[in-house]
Amino acid sequence: MSETTVTVESPAAETAAETTASCCGSCGTGATEAPAAGTAGRAVFQVKGMTCGHCVTSVTAELRKIDGITDVAVDLATGKVTIDSTLPLADEAVAAAIDEAGYDLVGRLDG
Repeated sequence: MSETTVTVESPAAETAAETTASCCGSCGTGATEAPAAGTAGRAVFQVKGMTCGHCVTSVTAELRKIDGITDVAVDLATGKVTIDSTLPLADEAVAAAIDEAGYDLVGRLDG
């Protein structure tokens, strides 16, 4: 496996997060940094089945389709997905987005 440095830009933020993550190398992407604190709502979910940067990209793209989501951060190593939103997040909507991306939602990790 090779080590890849990735820059992921959030449409909700003017800055980019840069991290280094191991990946299968098929797409050149990796995990993103956690969103900044102080947002209206934050939830953390456990997702099963993600193995590379392409997985991160797919999950992120599907979750960003949910109304109110301002940022998504995926920790590929742990399978944790942190979502910042201006609206309350329905677990069913998150589960549907994760399923659409081709992965399994294990559950919500906070409250």
